[in-house]
Amino acid sequence: MVQKLTILFDLDGTLVDTAPDLMKAHNYVMKKYGYKTKSTDAIRKLVGRGASHLIERSIWEQAKKEFGQIDDQINKKKMVKDFIDYYGKNIAIESKLTKGVKQFLDWSKQKNISMGVCTNKQDYLAVELLKQINIYDYFEYVAGGNTFDYCKPDPRHLTSVIEIMQGEIKKSIMIGDSETDANSARAAGITFILLKDGYTEKKVSEIYHDHLIKDFKGIEQLINKYLKH
Repeated sequence: MVQKLTILFDLDGTLVDTAPDLMKAHNYVMKKYGYKTKSTDAIRKLVGRGASHLIERSIWEQAKKEFGQIDDQINKKKMVKDFIDYYGKNIAIESKLTKGVKQFLDWSKQKNISMGVCTNKQDYLAVELLKQINIYDYFEYVAGGNTFDYCKPDPRHLTSVIEIMQGEIKKSIMIGDSETDANSARAAGITFILLKDGYTEKKVSEIYHDHLIKDFKGIEQLINKYLKH
């Protein structure tokens, strides 16, 4: 029996442009605690490693003293909770699918490709977003940053999902938009497709990738090559 292909997707900045809703949640919290707000573009550069990292980076960038002081640590915990509460209630107001995603998911389903999501977003938030944006049913498994005792860039975040989905490393592909995705895929020995202009501060030339795409439009031709292996 020929092992079917497995594709893992990052969520924020890959399947869905979530930055507008993340920005609103971020700025709600920042205003509440007396920090400066950020633009959507600024948020896109800070998203990849989860809510806690996003809040920490925002505080650290603005704090005159080095982040890590006790007051900042206490605030951070409160801010992350408030961020998640607000975001959870407003998770798909302005978020939109990346161009070509729906068509590619339909095509992949027809080709009997196994699909899963590996995100550093909390798993219940990831599931809620996927449901509200109407693509949840395409995926066999959704792993969030809290699903295991580890998350990206730890390669086990990917390999554990592949194992759960009864896939094979050599027949798996990861599609993501940042160095966090790239580093986890590289360490896991998985083919990595990088989405250009993703949620990262890094340049494309600084991020490991096997293939580079602008969006999901026309990606079927590339994936078809892996189906023939």
